[in-house]
Amino acid sequence: MARIYNDLECAYGCPVEAALDMIGGKWKGVILFHLLHGTKRFSELQREMGTVTQRILTKQLRELEESGLVSRKVYPVVPPKVEYSLTSKGLTLEPILEALRRWGLEHIRTN
Repeated sequence: MARIYNDLECAYGCPVEAALDMIGGKWKGVILFHLLHGTKRFSELQREMGTVTQRILTKQLRELEESGLVSRKVYPVVPPKVEYSLTSKGLTLEPILEALRRWGLEHIRTN
């Protein structure tokens, strides 16, 4: 049975599920966290994230862009220059990402 939170049924199609669809997965939260610190080029993000493959990073960035959380700016130069930044909608995730960072720090220390 679904629990009721603030008159919203938290079952299939609930706001929590919608939010996790937008930011869930192994890499999306990490991408968003890195972009909190400013605009990044693809290579910067890949370097900062370590083990993510180019294919996966590209896919995750496209999904975040489709969700309206990340903007992509392409400069008409050779070699191509592409920068990623958070949109105003993406910036609203800052307190959530910071809370997740703090939670992670607390639980990393206890394990």
